[in-house]
Amino acid sequence: MNKQLLRWKFLNNDQFNTMKKIFFILFACISLHAFSIDFYAIYPSHWWVGMKNPKLQLLLRGDNISMFTKVTISYPGITINKISKAENKDCLFVDVTISSATRPGKFKIILSGGGLPNEDVNYELKARSKENGKTRAQGVTSKDFTYLIMPDRFANGDPSNDNNEEYMDKTADRSNKFARHGGDLKGIQDRLDYFNELGITTIWLTPVFENDMPRSREGRFDMAGYHGYWITDHYQVDQRLGGNQGYKTFVDAAHKKGLKVIQDAIYNHVGLHHWINADPPAKNWINQWPEFTGPNHREETMFDPYASKFDKTNMEKGWFVRQLPDLNLDNPQLGLYMIQHAIWSVEEFGFDGFRIDTYKYCEEEFVNKMNEALLKEFPSVTTFVEAWSNTVVGNAYFVQNNYTIPFKHNAPGAIDFPLCFAMLAGMNQPPGWTEGVNKVYMTLAQDIVYKNPMNNCIFLDNHDMDRAFSVVGEDWTKMKWGLNWLLTMRGIPQIFYGTEILTKNFKNPTDAEVRYDFPGGWSGDSVNKFTASGRTEKENEAFNYISKLAHFRKSSSAITVGKTMQYIVRNGVYIYFRYDNTQTIMVITNTGDNSFKPDWNIYSERTAGFTKMKNVITGEITNLNGFEIRSKESFVLELMK
Repeated sequence: MNKQLLRWKFLNNDQFNTMKKIFFILFACISLHAFSIDFYAIYPSHWWVGMKNPKLQLLLRGDNISMFTKVTISYPGITINKISKAENKDCLFVDVTISSATRPGKFKIILSGGGLPNEDVNYELKARSKENGKTRAQGVTSKDFTYLIMPDRFANGDPSNDNNEEYMDKTADRSNKFARHGGDLKGIQDRLDYFNELGITTIWLTPVFENDMPRSREGRFDMAGYHGYWITDHYQVDQRLGGNQGYKTFVDAAHKKGLKVIQDAIYNHVGLHHWINADPPAKNWINQWPEFTGPNHREETMFDPYASKFDKTNMEKGWFVRQLPDLNLDNPQLGLYMIQHAIWSVEEFGFDGFRIDTYKYCEEEFVNKMNEALLKEFPSVTTFVEAWSNTVVGNAYFVQNNYTIPFKHNAPGAIDFPLCFAMLAGMNQPPGWTEGVNKVYMTLAQDIVYKNPMNNCIFLDNHDMDRAFSVVGEDWTKMKWGLNWLLTMRGIPQIFYGTEILTKNFKNPTDAEVRYDFPGGWSGDSVNKFTASGRTEKENEAFNYISKLAHFRKSSSAITVGKTMQYIVRNGVYIYFRYDNTQTIMVITNTGDNSFKPDWNIYSERTAGFTKMKNVITGEITNLNGFEIRSKESFVLELMK
């Protein structure tokens, strides 16, 4: 028997009971310490005072955090409205109201009760930027010209972030087209003058948030998440791109150069290793199926008056691919989490507009709520959505439209796939009653269904498509037709990085074939096509052509905000006008086999009073009378008196 037990043996009853109480108190303290939580994170990570919506829902994540029974915030102007436990014991929701009088500052959220020691969570409310709608969060409009970049494949400005042991996919390898290559935000930032030279006004980046995923099997190949569409953390920009601070610095630098930024967002799904899938607050945050079930990809199921409920449900709730769990956006807590993140992103980084990925697969009530919430906080911020529809009817369904239908979407504009397909047909097919350039005419004629077709993003190709230059058989003449249309038609024009240097290829066998590195973006590249001296003669011709047309477009009120009048195709010749009270632009393309001399009596509604025209590329001035366009020629002409 040890000495301590001997002492206990000779205590009287009162002394013994007192010592017993002390022992149990000490034991309880030790036990409580053993059960203290391991805190994970809080979402949103911070917030701002002065929001139009005073309500905020905080999601706290930590080991057994729902064991706490009380939450306290002692900060002037903040009221706790509700505390909600989740199905998952590691999640706790706290709904608060932030009054209009609340000042910026730091405070503690105190968790208590439940037999646990108190846990303090630090939180901060910041002051909103006074530059929103002015020099940041400006919106992207038909006055802009957008350049789509996949950051990993454009330029490497900071090789020190190429490899990161903290990620599942740890290394960059330019010898493997399916791996990460090391491009980053700093690389893009270092080349902002290049965009200004080209005439670009807006940079659209594929998603920049963390993609902490291992390489995943797609078909016969192991792919990295270099494209950014496998998000695993909504509040952390991928460190291999430069992290949150790198993104802020990039956006600020772009704005100082007069360039806007579009953020690519994904509401429909997350990466397989996102905590929302691995450890969700509730099972129903993810759309559940007995076995993997993909969507049917038929957008018609969303508006077809004869559609079955089964087909529509499959479209909304099927998983896009196996490694992308589909979010159940009908869940109000998840929906609010996503809305708050979108608002947080704009205020935190100050970018100017959204492009929404896989929009047609999202639950419809949710996306309308998202768009309303964003506009409430940021009236200038704009959105265009990816519906990838083969028909104008389908494309218009997902945006503000002129339909009389049960459900009305409120997104301002769409990525205009029908017009893209029409322009490619016009560039490639011989003219016919419904083929070739007549597809362009017929597609634009259906603009009656859009509330405002000027809000649509128009393009010839993107990161998911064959390169346009390859589609037209590497025919520069036909490519010029498309560029003339792209930069003069209604809407927001977009080109994919490398189009200006005639980058080519088909996405066979995978998308990686159209996502090659931009030559000169890496130290040691054998050529640098960011400079005229590094480009071939044909590449410089293409670069200069786009640059001249883009710079002209910047100063052309008729093209950027004017009206459109098009004429039916005659003998393979397509003519349309962009005009306002101060300027008239005529775009004429002869896709036929014979020369064509316009009968100006037919076009007199727009040409009356004009006697000359100026080629906006060459500057050459010619008389309207006697003008003849040869086979395969295309011109953008400013009419003059």
